[in-house]
Amino acid sequence: MFRISSFADEISPDINVQVKVLCDLGIKYVELRSVWDKNVLDLTDGEAAEVKRVFDENGISVSSIGSPLGKIDIDGDFEAHLDGLRRAIWAADFFGARYIRIFSFYHKGKTLDECREKTMRRLETMLGVAKRHGVILCHENEAAIYGEKGAECQEILEEMNDPNFRAVLDPANYILAGERPYECLMREHNFIEYLHIKDAKFGGEICPAGRGDGQVKEVLDFLRYRDGMFLTLEPHLSLAGSMRGFSGPEQFSIAHRALTELLDELGIEYC
Repeated sequence: MFRISSFADEISPDINVQVKVLCDLGIKYVELRSVWDKNVLDLTDGEAAEVKRVFDENGISVSSIGSPLGKIDIDGDFEAHLDGLRRAIWAADFFGARYIRIFSFYHKGKTLDECREKTMRRLETMLGVAKRHGVILCHENEAAIYGEKGAECQEILEEMNDPNFRAVLDPANYILAGERPYECLMREHNFIEYLHIKDAKFGGEICPAGRGDGQVKEVLDFLRYRDGMFLTLEPHLSLAGSMRGFSGPEQFSIAHRALTELLDELGIEYC
């Protein structure tokens, strides 16, 4: 059985609107990225407590901390970034989540060879911090970072080779990088912890799951026996930026229906 999660900030910045739509759709999990247009790492303790109160009252749990960690230049201020990681670890503990989503650094103006060693050592440092606190870092394939394409994601995962460093596969991001998601899945399936569900067409159009070139159905079918795996809805159907995307309640509901129709067609149970 898969568990459907969500970037609820794609519904609305307002937590009450988020929760209403989630409850209407029967979604019980959130990958917490932002509330009130404020990133999860920037929430005060009091704001985090209010978010948790609303989630708890509505039976919603946090599946992962959807941090932006790793979305800085490889030569950026890494010490400040480690402070962000510590805050993400605090949030994971506070919300009862095992996972923290991360990235592998922008490298504008540098080749992969030029920044490989620094990228690996920074990820290794982050992994060391995560291991000491018992959380799992989940690397997402993303545009313009070291791990944009399947070969580099595989390289990162094999270099880290640790149960506290896993992968989040986003089919649409591979399409936007000009790659076939199923081929990338074959490279990294042993490391995959959960999925981000969005689809895209070669050429750049974002679309609901199963309506693009992202091979979402094939990916779900291959991973169908990963009992309890999270599928985080991240539709990006209205707009997408460097830190987050947006869909709105109606488009988010369309994206949810597209995913559940695929799961029903495949005969995969979900909650």
